[in-house]
Amino acid sequence: MLNIKILGSGCANCKRLETLTRMAVEELKLEAEVIKVTDFTEIMKFDILSTPGLVINEKVVSSGRIPSPVEITTFLTDALANA
Repeated sequence: MLNIKILGSGCANCKRLETLTRMAVEELKLEAEVIKVTDFTEIMKFDILSTPGLVINEKVVSSGRIPSPVEITTFLTDALANA
């Protein structure tokens, strides 16, 4: 099972990233836990400079932008291959 975290304050970009990520998980029929992290102290543990951030299995794969649906799918499949 993949552990996915969406890092951000809850802004529109963070919500968009969460929606796209959940759609990709559903489309790929993956077993994954998607967690929204809004606590600033927790976000800072990942050493990102700007949100939104996407973390898969405790590895930051994107930050400061909204990746395309294709990129998100690639991040997820790569994480599965490396799990």
